[in-house]
Amino acid sequence: MNFYSTNKIAPLATLQEAVVKGLAPDKGLYMPEKITRLPQKFFDEIGSFGLIDIAKTVANSFFGEDIPKEKLDKIVSDTLSFDIPLVKVEEGVYVLELFHGPTFAFKDVGARFMARLSSYFVKEQQQRDVKVLVATSGDTGSAVANGFLGVKGIQVFVLYPSGKVSDIQEAQFTTLGQNIVALEIDGTFDDCQALVKSAFMDDELKIQMNLTSANSINVARFLPQSFYYFHAYTQLAKQGITDNVVVSVPSGNLGNLTAGLFAKQMGLPVKRFIAANNRNDVFWEYMRSGKYSPRPSVQTIANAMDVGAPSNFDRILDLYNHSYEDISKDIAGYRYSDEEIKSVIRHVYEKSNYLLDPHGACAYLALKESKKAGETGIFLATAHPAKFKETVEDCIGKTIEIPGGLKAFMKGKKQSSPLSKDFIQFKKALINLS
Repeated sequence: MNFYSTNKIAPLATLQEAVVKGLAPDKGLYMPEKITRLPQKFFDEIGSFGLIDIAKTVANSFFGEDIPKEKLDKIVSDTLSFDIPLVKVEEGVYVLELFHGPTFAFKDVGARFMARLSSYFVKEQQQRDVKVLVATSGDTGSAVANGFLGVKGIQVFVLYPSGKVSDIQEAQFTTLGQNIVALEIDGTFDDCQALVKSAFMDDELKIQMNLTSANSINVARFLPQSFYYFHAYTQLAKQGITDNVVVSVPSGNLGNLTAGLFAKQMGLPVKRFIAANNRNDVFWEYMRSGKYSPRPSVQTIANAMDVGAPSNFDRILDLYNHSYEDISKDIAGYRYSDEEIKSVIRHVYEKSNYLLDPHGACAYLALKESKKAGETGIFLATAHPAKFKETVEDCIGKTIEIPGGLKAFMKGKKQSSPLSKDFIQFKKALINLS
């Protein structure tokens, strides 16, 4: 399958070119040339399928023309070595727990898939010098770093905003060593993302380095996230629930929401999606007014959503042919303050004995505000509450246990290179550290 740029200027790219380039030469984001609608028979029988079987079917729709089935199936199976359960929180409200992977965050799915797909292409082309750039506001860095850890021929540079990720999140990508390099940027996530995008537009770096991105701007990162939307619906179907399903998504860079919208385009019978914003409410404002006005992000307790210029907004526009009316039919937008998020963490814990992380709490709030009578709601819990230990404990007034897998990250020694948000300094550091 070929991939085109959202800016419609760059030439079509193969899957390998789209994955390796990350960003199109015209600064647009790559989109698959077609979205295959899955047959009705698949949805009629979906309740009998498991996660890996569903993911293999969906992956084949996107990547099957370019990768032999046996190899693609193995990539999928290796990626999804953990469960993604749907848990009932209260009547008509379910949570999809996306934090059972090795770094305890939803991004394990896309990052692990991309790492394995990239490794496949590296071996096919016998490359030895691929440089992966990734900007993170928290969980992306850890998922990508751990997904690529030890992969021969690939070096990963993680850019993160100094002082704006939790201690556990930081430990997950600054203590690994080997082929993982952490760059601590004096700025915001948007500054980190801007540095990554600038690197892809720099001719000197293009000549010296084989660069690719592992942010959700990369098709190999965000497309696999559609797997778990199908899996969530499957788990409802096993209970005989197939109608009036709505899904609430914590929304920052909009890659997760975009993957859900792709699933809907493929035929997944989700009635509508709900985009939950924190105080970085650029998308919420667009949903209200039809005007998109990106601005610098502000720091919140739901830090993975602290994005003031969401990259995947361009993909959503393209998916709906820039029709605000059509986007509004499929998506409702809501926003919440830190105080509202903290309050609902406490409320849900006291009422249902279920512990939310700040991002899942934001999605829960949006679901409760949006859900209508007769609808069944799913909200996404995108990270383990222990990754935000101090915040969550302050909300519920109790100590929470840190899983052993997370504790292990805290034992390592931090290794990072502090940098300003100046591109020239970043470029020199990138060349020197390679």
